[in-house]
Amino acid sequence: MILDDISLLPKNQRLLGLDLGEKTIGVAISDKLQTIASPVETIRRKKFTDDLAKLLDMITVNEVGAVIIGLPVNMDGTEGPRCQSVKQFGRNMLKIHDIPIFYQDERMSTQAAT
Repeated sequence: MILDDISLLPKNQRLLGLDLGEKTIGVAISDKLQTIASPVETIRRKKFTDDLAKLLDMITVNEVGAVIIGLPVNMDGTEGPRCQSVKQFGRNMLKIHDIPIFYQDERMSTQAAT
């Protein structure tokens, strides 16, 4: 299911964070209290089924309760082709594995981190 409110994420479960690029997928996993997420791997993208198999293994092994996917919204708030690609990845993921997914607007996230 796609969540539209971050407060609906399951509590006391790890979250899997994804930064979907065209060539790689950055993966981070939170602690169970969801206070900090640590990078775990950068997946070199191949085809969707291979990428998803690797992610589903991480979800199972780490007992992940939900997935947060960075959404590359344009600075003016519009959603371009990259947003549509990211959302399609999430919809395709849900066809294979039912897990809550939340899209996080990632505008200005690099500036905030630095």
